[in-house]
Amino acid sequence: MFTKYITTAVVALSLTAGPVLAAGKEGKVIDYDFSFEGPFGAFDQNQLQRGLKVYTEICAGCHGLQYVPLRTLSDEGGPGFTEEQVRVYAADNFEVYDEALDDFRPAAPADHFPAVDAVGAPDLSLMAKARAGFHGPEGTGINQLLKGMGGPEYIASLLTGYTGEEKEEAGVILYENTAFPGGWISMAPPLYGDDVEFDDGHATDIENISMDVAAFLMWTAEPKLMARKQAGLTGVLFLSVLAVLLYLTNKKLWAPVKARAKRQD
Repeated sequence: MFTKYITTAVVALSLTAGPVLAAGKEGKVIDYDFSFEGPFGAFDQNQLQRGLKVYTEICAGCHGLQYVPLRTLSDEGGPGFTEEQVRVYAADNFEVYDEALDDFRPAAPADHFPAVDAVGAPDLSLMAKARAGFHGPEGTGINQLLKGMGGPEYIASLLTGYTGEEKEEAGVILYENTAFPGGWISMAPPLYGDDVEFDDGHATDIENISMDVAAFLMWTAEPKLMARKQAGLTGVLFLSVLAVLLYLTNKKLWAPVKARAKRQD
């Protein structure tokens, strides 16, 4: 078992890095450069706000985020909304069923993003996390560790991977997509460029808005990512200092013994 993992690691390290990785049946995934990658990376607040807008205006009609509380939009490390902005956003964009009222009402910060079951499309709450380790030999996730290839890259590559080709199988229209496993997907292209307008004047071509919504979906899957990174770095620093102290203590304790041994020699 140990030899198998060593061999896998050696093979992975010998792969040539490039902007596009061919993953066989998994398709081609572009290694986009996201701000939150690496041990010191952090979410770009403006990008998260843009991604939320893309999700709200384009994706929310078919895909839900049922595991994400609306109140987290004001959490540290997230889109940076104020509590009032969250309240207005929730009420203006979503309705939830209230059992006490036996009717629908405007969503409130205490509610979650609604689930969307009408078209059978997957919920996006954990999409980025679910795809985080799909790269690398034998599913080891080596590419994500070494090159930052993971869920956000897959999502952005999927949204930009439509070729324009279509075919019909069993009465279902399929669309060719270079990133989707198998090459054909039943979801029609959701983005065409200039689908939304951003207050900050950011580019609205397909690639940029795909990266924006992919970054937002990464945040929905890992809202505490920055806190985990900070905790990890603190742990590494603590263990490094401890290792140095143990080394120095060991030398001091054994110094008299080594000195006596030298005199006896």
